[in-house]
Amino acid sequence: MTLKLYVDRRSHPCREVIIFCKLNGIDFEEVHIDLSKRQHLTPEFKEVNPMKQIPAIMDGKFKLSESHAIVKYLACAFPGIADHWYPADLYKRAKVESVLDWHRTNFPRGPGSYVSTSVLAPVFGLRLNPQAAARSEKILIASLAKIESVWLQKKGRFLLGSGQPSIADLSLACEIMSLEALDEKDRERILGPFKRVQRWLDDTKNVMAPHFEEVNSILYKFKENLQKQRDQVGSSITQSSRKHDLHSKM
Repeated sequence: MTLKLYVDRRSHPCREVIIFCKLNGIDFEEVHIDLSKRQHLTPEFKEVNPMKQIPAIMDGKFKLSESHAIVKYLACAFPGIADHWYPADLYKRAKVESVLDWHRTNFPRGPGSYVSTSVLAPVFGLRLNPQAAARSEKILIASLAKIESVWLQKKGRFLLGSGQPSIADLSLACEIMSLEALDEKDRERILGPFKRVQRWLDDTKNVMAPHFEEVNSILYKFKENLQKQRDQVGSSITQSSRKHDLHSKM
């Protein structure tokens, strides 16, 4: 039976799973679960994942949720997956696990939270939260500093000094890509000081081409739509201001 991925590409953990499958030639059926329509809360989806979260998969009768667990399962269950993704060597695998655990501890309150509270919330019927965004930005910057100083080592292009990417590189890179939804000024303000992180992100995009950019392209589309909305609001404000000035002069 074909592997089924229950995903919404607006979610970075979902993009992580999709990209891994595409990179490794794993055939799958993509089942879109629209978060904005709260399809993850339906009784039908609860049968797939009782936690009512995405991503989730069905491999035959086997069901699994949580992106890190899913990618680790795929790396072990499907033949021909290169060892660098999830090394068989105990020590190398433990190092990859340490990055993944650190990621889950720190980053959910970082880029994903910052982008959601500063620009993305209305897509899911929520209000923007400047106070929460400010808190998330501090955590995000601290986390980027840790990647720069701890996880990126000088001898390799990827995390942990490796010459090839692991699932930890894929996972972190997908979440940091969430910053592409911001306007250029905000993105540069946050990511600009971290030159090694930017080089690593570029190397990750290149080695995972074309799938990394293709799956993450939804962020660029969202950014374009958001800018159009801003332009329309700005135009409306300008027109209102002109009408006010005109009435004031009469």
